[in-house]
Amino acid sequence: MSGRPMPCSPEEIGKLFLFEKLTPEQLGRLCAEGRVELFDPGPVYAEGEDATCFYVMLAGTVVLSRRVGADDVETNRTSQPGVYAGAMQAYVGDRVPQVYNNSMRVTEPTRFFVLPADTFAAVMREWFPMAVHLLEGLFFGSKNTQRAIGQRERLLALGSLSAGLTHELNNPAAAAVRATSTLRERVAKMRHKLAVIAEGPFSREALAGLIEIQERTAERVAKAPSLSPLEAADREDDLGDWLEDHGIEHGWQLAPTFVQAGLDTEWLEQVAAAVDEEILPGAVGWLNYTVETELLMNEIADSTARISHLVDAAKQYAQLDRAPYRTVDVHELLDSTLLMLSGKIGPRIEVVKEYERTVPRVPAYPAELNQVWTNLIDNAVAAVNDAGGEGTLTVRTALHHDRLLVEFRDTGTGIDPEIRERIFDPFFTTKPVGEGTGLGLDISWRIVVDKHHGSLQVESVPGDTRFQVLLPLTAAEPDPADPTDPTDPTDPTEEPV
Repeated sequence: MSGRPMPCSPEEIGKLFLFEKLTPEQLGRLCAEGRVELFDPGPVYAEGEDATCFYVMLAGTVVLSRRVGADDVETNRTSQPGVYAGAMQAYVGDRVPQVYNNSMRVTEPTRFFVLPADTFAAVMREWFPMAVHLLEGLFFGSKNTQRAIGQRERLLALGSLSAGLTHELNNPAAAAVRATSTLRERVAKMRHKLAVIAEGPFSREALAGLIEIQERTAERVAKAPSLSPLEAADREDDLGDWLEDHGIEHGWQLAPTFVQAGLDTEWLEQVAAAVDEEILPGAVGWLNYTVETELLMNEIADSTARISHLVDAAKQYAQLDRAPYRTVDVHELLDSTLLMLSGKIGPRIEVVKEYERTVPRVPAYPAELNQVWTNLIDNAVAAVNDAGGEGTLTVRTALHHDRLLVEFRDTGTGIDPEIRERIFDPFFTTKPVGEGTGLGLDISWRIVVDKHHGSLQVESVPGDTRFQVLLPLTAAEPDPADPTDPTDPTDPTEEPV
């Protein structure tokens, strides 16, 4: 909006700290090309509009605010003459979008010296050419540096995830390799046992009965019940005694395998009734190889299924084959991130999931939300490790008014109240040199607040730190901007959930 024009006095604007070193000729040019305007209480300009003017306050009270979701959050209020706002980056021209980065309003009649953006850029380049070069270098250098370090932050997270994923994949892969090697050995022994049986004085009917028992045994293995350690020990004793009573050598070695397969003495009685006494030891040995091969194939199937599950989780985490902006189940994202970080979390930190499964799906950039979860979980793990290495990480979801709450709660050391206001600042970190970039929470802030129009807040006391992410349930206009581009973060003054 425009104010009412008023006379411009070079003497008055020359008293402002911004212009106090200018010559009378320069002050005269400013008054000639600029103007003084009086604004009644209300808005002066809005965030996101084309930045057409540079404002310097002469007298009054100004309030600056940033948009957070549907709300305007106040970031500064002052009555100090000489404060300035508006098109402060006009000197870099069209190399950056020339829009207002905040909103400005006045709470009482306020006078501004107003300079058109083009004039501001021209006098900056003409009067302060070296300063303009330095400012341009600082501006673009800061953007490039922050973008590069942001990329390094993502690479560090990727390295941590890769290490965790490698650890998680190694266990089932090694199990599958071991089971395959053992299976090869057992199949060879089974072929040998089959040859021995075939050369023996067994009738066709006896062999057919043995094959039938083998098939029924394999079916029994597939339906083996889960036993407690005490129940398994008792059944092993019973089976060992039965095998010994029926002249089966090394029966105590066979008993654990039979118990694992779900076989009992009743089953062995059925086997003994189905074959002649003289071939019972050979039949039991044959069934033992059958049971072992079935168990080994189950182990291979479980291991390969685990590997497949991990690969699917990695794809879910990276969102490589998904649309960048879509409606998602936040629990799927959380589960994939926790799985990717399970190696880093370790066995001494208990992960508790308090999911409210009835919350609706939300429109989001899922790959970037996974980056937020990664940063918050990584900080929680570091805090618990600093507190001794044992603790709890609780991940909670809930519906909070018209938004989805995702909370990460840890029992770590907490955040010192003296630094709590700075934790979202770029490059601020409490980690030792080389262990943190100070961009994790800054990037998380931009993703949640700037890109998803949500909020990110923290409440912390020693032993109870909670980072709370609130996401809107309905879609806003997708923001194509890079959330890692530097802007001044603001902390929404919102009550803890």
